[in-house]
Amino acid sequence: MLRRVFRLQLFVLLCTAVVYAGQIPPELDRALKLYRAEGAMNWAYVQTTESSKGQSLVEHYDPAKPVFSRWTLLKKNGAAPGEADLKDYRDRLSRRTSGTAPNIKDQIDPDTCELAGAEGERASYRFRLLVTDKADRSAAHMHAVFTLHKPTGTIERVTLSAFEPFSPMFTVKVAEAETKIEYSLPTAERPMLLQKITMHMRGSVMWLKSLDEDMTVTYSEYTYVGKKSVPVPALETKPASP
Repeated sequence: MLRRVFRLQLFVLLCTAVVYAGQIPPELDRALKLYRAEGAMNWAYVQTTESSKGQSLVEHYDPAKPVFSRWTLLKKNGAAPGEADLKDYRDRLSRRTSGTAPNIKDQIDPDTCELAGAEGERASYRFRLLVTDKADRSAAHMHAVFTLHKPTGTIERVTLSAFEPFSPMFTVKVAEAETKIEYSLPTAERPMLLQKITMHMRGSVMWLKSLDEDMTVTYSEYTYVGKKSVPVPALETKPASP
């Protein structure tokens, strides 16, 4: 009996995948148009980066400040940063004006859309990536999966992963690569916000040096820093002159 039910579920999933193959369902299309890799605008946050190699960084991001003053280094490897750390950090700011979430949406091939899975309030859709740059030797070996939360019409998770080993450059071999981006669901008080990015890589350089690394980036202490609407006071009305 259970085997028959499993076969039926598998048959339904495969049929649905065929129906959706090559076209983006309307509810997913709407969610992708609203999706921002960095989450909602005008929110300041604390970003904590931890590497499997023992390194860590705690930063504060404030979009209300001028472009090159938005990032502040709070801690490096668990301690307050020294002068040398702060100088190096300031030097890097000229090449960094936003967050760390990759904007995968702009590189998906809509003609390759297929249903990867569905359960309850969620459905996941897989895409191949477009090679938009001749120097990009990674996209052809990767796919992206967008998980849609149907009740809120938002993207809850994005997973970018390699489906086969590849060499992004000469002497570099990547055996495994995956980046998972997770968001909070919107509420009456808050929009969808970036929560966590996890990165996993296994590979080598010149078959000798290991590229193996795992990294986690978490986002916390969100504060709204945008302009709030100011109610317009009602105009006073004077009684008409007799």
